[in-house]
Amino acid sequence: MNHNHAVIWIDHHKAHVMSFNKEEADEKIVRSKLHVPHLHTKSGSAGSGHAQEDTGFFDDAIKVVDGATEILLVGPGTEKTMFAKYIEKAHPRVAQKIVGVETVDHPSNPQLLAYARKYFVKADLYF
Repeated sequence: MNHNHAVIWIDHHKAHVMSFNKEEADEKIVRSKLHVPHLHTKSGSAGSGHAQEDTGFFDDAIKVVDGATEILLVGPGTEKTMFAKYIEKAHPRVAQKIVGVETVDHPSNPQLLAYARKYFVKADLYF
């Protein structure tokens, strides 16, 4: 069955990718291959306080939603924004499918799917 909507919940370690339609949903988890320690921006150590982008991780997550016509990006921190910027630069065709970038903490899979379905009902009213 065709899944025209997708939601990607992403942080520095993994991406929960759900492709779905009204009747069903598929979930895949994509994991980063980089070890990302907890960053402290106020620490006295050298460095910017920002995690290194794992573009391979981003590309793997994008491959999972290749057939989607609308994509929602969500997550608890800055990774979702870094991911959106990467998609804009490296995958402009996919960037056109992004309908929103939202802050969402750490939902369970059923909560994430419910959030995404509700979001897309609202988004579809405006398109």
